[in-house]
Amino acid sequence: MSSLRPSDGLKNGKRVSKLPAMISAEELVGEEWAEWYRLTPAQRWTETSRLWQTYLALGGSLDPEPDTQSPFFDARAPRPLTAQRNDRLIVINRSGV
Repeated sequence: MSSLRPSDGLKNGKRVSKLPAMISAEELVGEEWAEWYRLTPAQRWTETSRLWQTYLALGGSLDPEPDTQSPFFDARAPRPLTAQRNDRLIVINRSGV
């Protein structure tokens, strides 16, 4: 049971709501994300496309990462080299020279 008195929330016989002060998006998520949230869906789509182009131009890959926890994971299966790997092929001369 509520412990409200008849005078609570009333001023001159009219109901008065006590709303908390508005919290800005910057306070919740920071300036960068607040800017993103203010974009319209169309603007977000355009910006996302631009970001993907930059990611790919910098050597990023759309290939999925292997799921080592999957029961179907095969560590011996060939996978393409990604831009982040620095593997080098070393040729060893086995002719006995």
